[in-house]
Amino acid sequence: MSFVNRQLRLKSRPEGLVRQDNFELHEQPTGELAEGQALVRVLYLSMDPTNRVWMSDIPQYMPPVAIGEVMRGLGLGRVVASRSAQYAVGDLVQGLVGWQDYAVVDDKRAKDWVKLPPKPPVPLPTLLGACGFSGITAYYGLTEIAPVQPGETLVVSAAAGSVGSIAGQIGKLRGARVVGIAGGPDKCRHLIDDLGFDAAVDYKADDWKQALAAATPDGVHVNFENVGGPVMRAVLSRMVNGGRVALCGLIANYTSGAKPADDYSVIIVKRLTVRGFLAFDYRDSQRAVQDLIGWVREGRIKAGETIEDGLENAPLVLNRLFEGSNTGKLVLRVAAEA
Repeated sequence: MSFVNRQLRLKSRPEGLVRQDNFELHEQPTGELAEGQALVRVLYLSMDPTNRVWMSDIPQYMPPVAIGEVMRGLGLGRVVASRSAQYAVGDLVQGLVGWQDYAVVDDKRAKDWVKLPPKPPVPLPTLLGACGFSGITAYYGLTEIAPVQPGETLVVSAAAGSVGSIAGQIGKLRGARVVGIAGGPDKCRHLIDDLGFDAAVDYKADDWKQALAAATPDGVHVNFENVGGPVMRAVLSRMVNGGRVALCGLIANYTSGAKPADDYSVIIVKRLTVRGFLAFDYRDSQRAVQDLIGWVREGRIKAGETIEDGLENAPLVLNRLFEGSNTGKLVLRVAAEA
């Protein structure tokens, strides 16, 4: 059985925000499966800041996507045809499916894929957000990378986003006082009223640095950093001696095309511990996923997604991450769930 597979292939490397003409929408038949392969119908794609990094020809933790290649992307889908001993028709799988309608799973690379329960206990988009890599990132950032303790002050940047919103809620579960930084009064209200943060700082306000100081009268013990740039510098200046930083992302730099010449001498002066990490380091963790699913089902963590439609819209949908126009996890629906 053959299907028409639409693929978004990288045509040129973006400068700044992503443009539609940076990609070519290509159609081709899926072809015959080899022994040990299965064909997956992509249902949802995870829209992540790292997608933008992968488009750039710069040193990074994975090779850049080459011109003419299908755009790399995390997602999930169901097996629609199989010659595999590990994947049967109807199985739900998660992995680097790419920006396309169909992906091939190979038994030889089984470690790159996660087989999910056929009837998950949470909605599928939540498996890409609060109970997926976003939640896993937040979980290990605050339990292993920069463990936050009861009574400490935790500051989370990009706090209304997919990772930050979960990080803040995990901080509350661990007994911390949580301050979120987000863009706009609506997002700040969401952090406090819906997610239970103790305080929120609107970085778009003229007096945001004064607001940050007022919200952290005892200093900052742990910084869960997603943004970089002026936001990160301001938070570092508020940190206590011996504070810890979980450096998750630097989204402010991803579309600037420049390498910031920031002065991070405060790291030395305050003897801070700064540790970068990736969710992919913990791709095999079941403990985090089980805890996150439990917390979501119990209502102790609120999962939220912004869902857009249409594979062809992926490049412009991705820009919402850098424009700050999404709340929670940004997910692209490629096909309706069967």
